[in-house]
Amino acid sequence: MLEEVERWLATRSWSVNDRPLHRILAAKQRTGQSVSVVLPALDEEETVGDIVAVIRHDLMRQTPLVDEIVVVDSGSTDRTAEVAAAAGARVVHRDAILPRIPAVPGKGEVLWRSLLVTTGDIVCFVDADLRDFSSDFVTGIVGPLLTDPDVDLVKAMYDRPLAGAAGQGGRVTELMARPLLNMHWPQLAGFVQPLGGEYAARRGLLEQLPFPVGYGVELGMLVDALHLVGLDALAQVDVGVRKHRHQDGQALGRMSAAIYRTAQLRLARGHLVRPALTQFERGENGFEPRTYSVDTEERPPMVEIAEYAERRVA
Repeated sequence: MLEEVERWLATRSWSVNDRPLHRILAAKQRTGQSVSVVLPALDEEETVGDIVAVIRHDLMRQTPLVDEIVVVDSGSTDRTAEVAAAAGARVVHRDAILPRIPAVPGKGEVLWRSLLVTTGDIVCFVDADLRDFSSDFVTGIVGPLLTDPDVDLVKAMYDRPLAGAAGQGGRVTELMARPLLNMHWPQLAGFVQPLGGEYAARRGLLEQLPFPVGYGVELGMLVDALHLVGLDALAQVDVGVRKHRHQDGQALGRMSAAIYRTAQLRLARGHLVRPALTQFERGENGFEPRTYSVDTEERPPMVEIAEYAERRVA
């Protein structure tokens, strides 16, 4: 490991317990910064309501840390929108945001568009499929941004149990993302959960970053933030255990392909690989190929969007 990373681990890796809630709230009141929480959601009626309810109870009613909760629905066919709204979130459909640019499927697309419908100086992203959710996920990653002006982006780190076994989750992280980062961006080798969906950042940073539209958004954001603001402006906080729905192996394969594509674009934009992935499923006549396109599109930095610039002026 690079000496720079060892030093970073000692100075930019914290526990949620390092910043008590009263200290975080005092920093928010002193600096006057506002906090938005965004939940990207697709068919998450079983979990999204509980997450919203916990945040509203703990961090809006009991302690005024969060200023708004926005659920961006990316086309759910279940009751995700109704459940989220009933729990107290403002729900916005992906397609209603910036309609002049047709939306495409993908998590990164939703996160990018969320910048247009939130107002917080700090934007906190939380996946909508978490179970046994704790508000520590929010206070942990928002805390350093409120208390330390030199920090621009904070990722959550946690254990990810799989089928009851500790530390077995995060298969795409271990098989794809971590090798890529260690080999090509070794300064980022200290991140425990580089692909984790819980992270917070200053709006001033997020609006300058391109957003891969699909599953490559987390890796792309880390790499681009490193180049833009440097390693010392990035941090991570241990928030305990993350429980969520796990995907099957083929879905993880497609996720890996999107992440590899995101990395490849940043390594050599002039040398593009075939943006497709063929997988196999057993059918009546043996193994049958299924070919999926890999997300290749990226959204430009939000500061380049006219509607966003007009909103800032207003």
